Amino acid sequence: MQKTFSFPRIFLLGFGFFGVSIIWSTYNAFVPIFLNQRFGLSAGLVGFFMVLDNIAGLLIQPPVGAWSDRMRTKLGRRLPFIALGAPLSALAFGFIPLAQVLPLFVASTMSLILSMAFWRTPVIALMPDITPSKYRSQANGIINFMGGLGAVVSYFVGSKLFAMNEAYPFWLGSVLVVVACLMVLIFIKEPRDYEEKPREEMPGLIQSVRGLFQEKEKSALRLLTAIFLWFVSYNAIEAFFTLYGIHHLGLSPSESAFQLTFLSLFFLFISLPSGFLGARFGRKRTIMSGLVLLALSIFALFILKPETLTILLTTIPVVGKLRLIGVILMVAGTAWALININSLPMIVDMTEDAHIGTYTGLYYFASTLAAISGPIVFGQLIVNTQNNYNLMMLVSPIFIILAILLMGGIHKGEAKVD
Repeated sequence: MQKTFSFPRIFLLGFGFFGVSIIWSTYNAFVPIFLNQRFGLSAGLVGFFMVLDNIAGLLIQPPVGAWSDRMRTKLGRRLPFIALGAPLSALAFGFIPLAQVLPLFVASTMSLILSMAFWRTPVIALMPDITPSKYRSQANGIINFMGGLGAVVSYFVGSKLFAMNEAYPFWLGSVLVVVACLMVLIFIKEPRDYEEKPREEMPGLIQSVRGLFQEKEKSALRLLTAIFLWFVSYNAIEAFFTLYGIHHLGLSPSESAFQLTFLSLFFLFISLPSGFLGARFGRKRTIMSGLVLLALSIFALFILKPETLTILLTTIPVVGKLRLIGVILMVAGTAWALININSLPMIVDMTEDAHIGTYTGLYYFASTLAAISGPIVFGQLIVNTQNNYNLMMLVSPIFIILAILLMGGIHKGEAKVD
């Protein structure tokens, strides 16, 4: 089957990622409130609870990706995971706000975490499955745009619904994830060219990982390590940015958290253009440009004084106050889009189409491991330096520089000639 690039089809597929984003944005926004206010858990226990989804993803997503590579059904190899996992996720998600005792709450959230880990990798692996290699950066830009749109819906609409009834944003998420995944199941048809290779000849996850280390050309291993490093840097700052704003810049909690809006909005705005830039100038060059830009923007936060960073530049209607730090975060959001949009297409184009699910799982393994270890490493750094939150703006670019050095030795991952 000849793959063709279709904007409408990729946007339809993007509804799958839209559904994933709706679920996790709502979960991250409101579950900590339940844990703290309804069940009286301490901040430490809340933090541990909120990292469980990353641990589950770390253990489940890579083998599920490899399993989906080997799956052979009339529906396809990815869609069965979505058809089973999405309804279970929606059901578990809808029960979360109704749970008034902790054991039932834990059962609901654990059911959600496990079911989400079951279908996230297959829905993302569908993008390279149906997209020619040279268009995968553009397609990933569309996919991430839809994910960003899901986050916007969750935060803006969900916050208003939460004020009316604590269950409403969860029920909205349940409905939207079912609708989104129905659109994927109805309108997306999987290619069947992978069936040319018999299932018994397909290597599993362990064999594929072993192959990464055995290959003389280490581009895939280098890229996965670089992905881990830049996600450590990004996730750690994201986790502690509100506290950085409060303790170092002297902002209120709400205004400190508000500053991240500028990063998120510019990531959303640049998602589509960054895919085209990756296709035009090369994925490696685009990612490295983004890494340099990200390192410089974070380092600027370290060297500029708090009174300079908090200078009020203007007030934007609807959005709110724009300070100098907001402009720097716009640059960081732009840089993050250049990096993030082009990295998944780059890693899946380092392997055969038959192994796309496995390599998608490895991508999420690296990024999820970083999401777990980054906040822990930087949190300990802050504790050991008597709550010097500004120091993380010096240490974070070091991880990015290491990623840049690794990227310099990568010689694969650009668009293939179909």
